[in-house]
Amino acid sequence: MISVEPLKAFDDNYIWLVTTNEGSIVIDPGESSKIIELINRNEINLKGILITHHHYDHTSGLRKLLDKIDVDVYGPVNSIQEINHRVKHLDKFSMIGINFEVIEIPGHTLDHIAFYALNDDAPILFCGDTLFAGGCGRIFEGTFEQMFSSLKEISTLPEHTKIYCGHEYTLSNLRFALEADPANKDLITEYDSVCKLSKSNTPSLPSTLTKELKVNPFLRCDNLAIKNIIKEKFGVFGDDLETFTALRKWKDSF
Repeated sequence: MISVEPLKAFDDNYIWLVTTNEGSIVIDPGESSKIIELINRNEINLKGILITHHHYDHTSGLRKLLDKIDVDVYGPVNSIQEINHRVKHLDKFSMIGINFEVIEIPGHTLDHIAFYALNDDAPILFCGDTLFAGGCGRIFEGTFEQMFSSLKEISTLPEHTKIYCGHEYTLSNLRFALEADPANKDLITEYDSVCKLSKSNTPSLPSTLTKELKVNPFLRCDNLAIKNIIKEKFGVFGDDLETFTALRKWKDSF
C-alpha cells in the first residue's frame, strides 16, 4: 500500500512524502528541515529523492538532506549537481516497490519532467509546476506550444490518475477559471468546495485528471464557451493553441 502525504514548505509549496513498506521517498524537497526531523525521529526510512525541475523551491533542500543521508536522486538533465540519476522521456525505474515512468513536460522550464506510476490500477502523477489544480504553470523558459503539448500529454493518462502538483494555488486558479468559464457548473461546485477547504487550512490536493478535465480551463481550450470568452476579451478566435496562449497570457496579469 502506498501513502502520499504533503509536507508544506515556504508559503505554498508541497514536498510530497511517499511511503510503502519498503521505505520512503520525497519529491521536490525545497526545504530539508521537516524531512530531517522525520529521519531523526525514525519515522521514515528515506530511500530516495525525485526532482521534477531545477527551480530552487523544489531543490534547495537537497544538499542538507544528502549531508544527512546518502540516497539516490532521480531528476532531469540540468545543472543541479546533487542529481546522480539523470532520466529522460519514457525512462523507467523502481523505488520502494513503485515502478515509475518519466514523462518530459517542458514549458514552465525546459528540463521539466513528471513521474508517473500506474500503481496497481490506481495511477499517480507527480507533475511539479506544469499542471496545477485548476491551472497550469507560468512559462518561464519554454514556449506556449511546449506547455500546451505537455498538458495534452498529461491529458492522455487514465482519467482516474491522481495529480500531485507542487503548489497550493488551487483557490486563486479557480477564481481565474471562473472568469474564463463562468457557466461551468462543475467549476462552480469545485470552487465552493475548495473555499471550504481553504478556510480550514486543509490541502486541496491531490486532484484527479477526471476533475481537471472538467474544471481546468487550460485543459479545455477546445471548449466553445471558453473560446468565445477569449474572442470577446482579446479578439482571438483561433485553434486550441491560440486559445491556450491567450488564456495563459491573461492569467499572467490576472
